[in-house]
Amino acid sequence: MDDADSRHRFETMYRQTYEQILGYAMRRCSSPEDAVDAVAETYLIMWRRLAELPHGEAGRLWLYGVARRVLANHRRGERRRATRHAELTAEAEVLYALPSPQTGPDEVGEAMDLLSDDDRELLALAIWEELDPGEIAVVLGCSRNAARIRLYRARKRFAKALEKTRPSVTRLEARPLVEGESR
Repeated sequence: MDDADSRHRFETMYRQTYEQILGYAMRRCSSPEDAVDAVAETYLIMWRRLAELPHGEAGRLWLYGVARRVLANHRRGERRRATRHAELTAEAEVLYALPSPQTGPDEVGEAMDLLSDDDRELLALAIWEELDPGEIAVVLGCSRNAARIRLYRARKRFAKALEKTRPSVTRLEARPLVEGESR
């Protein structure tokens, strides 16, 4: 069979069966996007195995069989992804458990929100990921000295932002009590 005959046969079978195969997939998938993906894969397999495609009604049934196997593979993949997602979520919750809620305002979080994305990233790499300036330089694609200077400046901006988020402390509160003195 030459290329023109193969193309004609494929297009004819596609036009005759597309709506049926799409409906079949739609009734078996959790989303229209998944159904469309399964149908696309079904027709890709048909194109690759066009020489095996029976003629007439047997061809349509053969295509249903291909779609059934594609959908079975899709369901197995979804189950594997869901299982792995649950495992990773549980692992992340154990490894990176959030601290208990604070009773007061989250001054650190508010201060971080005042910083630029670049400063937040630098501080996160240094503090949370525990990277030194040399390692940060590799991540950022800059020199060690540039990373050190950027980190120093980010820390200074963080300190200023933290001052803005803290309630002002009065002079009297900051002064230590002298023995016998009352406020």
